[in-house]
Amino acid sequence: MLGVAAATGLLILLGAWWMGPSLFGSSSGPERVFTDATVTSPSDCSDADAQETVRFDLGGRTREGRLSGCGHDQDEQVRIAVAQDATSSGSPVPVALAATAPGVSDLRRPVGLGLLVLSCASGGAYAFLLARGPRPGLVRPSAA
Repeated sequence: MLGVAAATGLLILLGAWWMGPSLFGSSSGPERVFTDATVTSPSDCSDADAQETVRFDLGGRTREGRLSGCGHDQDEQVRIAVAQDATSSGSPVPVALAATAPGVSDLRRPVGLGLLVLSCASGGAYAFLLARGPRPGLVRPSAA
């Protein structure tokens, strides 16, 4: 019975590995370029849809971007992520803080697989304990 639980856990892990990085977060999307920017128009955090304007250099040109955020000071330096395909438009391009842009953390896949391994191991141990049943001699008779 323990072999069945172990084999099932291994099959689940192999299936998760075969599905690739998209299982623990989509890695497909526009390629992002990371650069430093200067806040040119800060926004107060009391605004519901606070957006700040930033200025950054990309490809030898100075560009403007809209940063969805608040609380920065005038002329403060921030690190941003810009979608590569958005840099061709002439209007202010949408940008995100580099630390919050998708795809910045490479720990999603190993952490996700590690948690899946723990889940499979604990599920297999629980199935083993249920199949084995109570051990004789450990159950005390109730006092009547």
